Amino acid sequence: MTENKIYETDIVVVGAGNAAMCAAIAARENGANVIVLEKAPEAEKGGNSTFTHGSIRFAYKDVEELKQIMPDLTQEDIDMTDFGSYMEEEFFDDMCRITEYRTDPELASLLTSKSFETMKWMQSHKVRWVPIYGRQAFKVDGIFKFWGGMIVESVGGGPGLVGALHAEAESLGVQVLFNAMATELIHDDDGVHGVVFKHNGKTTEVHAKAVILASGGFHANPEMRTRYLGPNWDLAKARGSRFNTGEGIQMALNIGALAAGNWSGCHSVGGDRYLPEFTEGFQKLSYPFGILVNAEGKRFVDEGADFRNYTYAKYGKMILEQPGQFAWQIFDSKVAGLLREEYRGRKVTKVKANTLEELADKLDGVDKEGFLKTIAEYNESVRKEISFNPNIKDGRCTEGLAVRKSNWANTLDEGPFEAYAVTCGITFTFGGLQINTNTEVQDVLSQSIPGLYAAGELVGGLFYFNYPGGAGLMAGSVFGKIAGENASRFITQVKEKEECFEGISRGD
Repeated sequence: MTENKIYETDIVVVGAGNAAMCAAIAARENGANVIVLEKAPEAEKGGNSTFTHGSIRFAYKDVEELKQIMPDLTQEDIDMTDFGSYMEEEFFDDMCRITEYRTDPELASLLTSKSFETMKWMQSHKVRWVPIYGRQAFKVDGIFKFWGGMIVESVGGGPGLVGALHAEAESLGVQVLFNAMATELIHDDDGVHGVVFKHNGKTTEVHAKAVILASGGFHANPEMRTRYLGPNWDLAKARGSRFNTGEGIQMALNIGALAAGNWSGCHSVGGDRYLPEFTEGFQKLSYPFGILVNAEGKRFVDEGADFRNYTYAKYGKMILEQPGQFAWQIFDSKVAGLLREEYRGRKVTKVKANTLEELADKLDGVDKEGFLKTIAEYNESVRKEISFNPNIKDGRCTEGLAVRKSNWANTLDEGPFEAYAVTCGITFTFGGLQINTNTEVQDVLSQSIPGLYAAGELVGGLFYFNYPGGAGLMAGSVFGKIAGENASRFITQVKEKEECFEGISRGD
């Protein structure tokens, strides 16, 4: 029997998505040797980052700054687009408002203030960005107007982002081990010194002077979901990576790391009721332009409370709370052209009818009389004198209903009608590890654990209850970059101390 190879490096990064690879690239460009442990096989690398659209939120002042992020932006693009601005103060305010002012103010401030420079850094490392036409801007009077604080996505979406980061890391000499599941941190009273992991099923070790944890949360672990999020969360469909099952968090907790954040909260969306877990095209996010009804045929949420970016991550939970854990999204022909691309896939649970009565007969599990009563009351309540505009919070609302619709309220009266069955899908969890602004993991005495850093979805304290779209990727990039830089500084100090001790022992 041959012995397994014991690896040696300066820094080991656990995980291989956006946060992890930003950490690896930053560490390598600061002189450190880096090994990345990716639990997944190479074909499924990248964690949840691979499953995103690559949409990312950052602060910017004007189109001149956007040209630094997107040097290929043409004058034609600029002439037909109102990009507006999204200042640091607005980003910070969104972080506070959307989380009901529970976000860690120091981490949120760092996220928002470093977002633009991090975007420029990523662009310098060959990540390409383009405007999100169609999903984040509708053409009104010949002009695209962006809304909701999010305007760009990576070329090729999430897979393109992950591919670009891995290609850059490889070019810099970062080593990535696939089928490498971290199981334990090597540590003593002086800090963390490496990771025990299973590589192709065989237990081995990587010894390092610093470890960066960036392996995601526990959204794909139904046992942890039920333990921390509560009843019925084992029934939610897991989106994204099937490999995000919480080992990174648990390893740190096992050595005394401090838990932080909204452990009973998560990013959860409405998506196709019958698609299997971990399937592309699950989410259905054009609900602001229609209504949602439950099994009783009743509305239960203000579909137009805010831009989709600011509500979609909490409405999945509200669907999970309905009878049978499902709902139907209802649209008429007036808004059919505004529905997002995911509504046009082949694997979509959709029904269509020329009349509302016919549609009601096709809504599986929905009380017909309750549904038709809801539609009649809703149509009567719409403020038709207010103009509809999908690019702004237009104030076109309902009056007199128990559940108000605050914007984009159109009557449902022009066939053909379309309906989509949805349930709750969980994307990532909000609870995780406490870090400071240097991304150093804190212990239960609120002291830094020497040599241990964290970034990405396993960091707690940023998001509570809800989530501003695109902030997760940005947080992963910002804190991943900071983690790589600070871990590199730490190992430089460790090496200097080791050289000093060697010199003393030699009598130098």
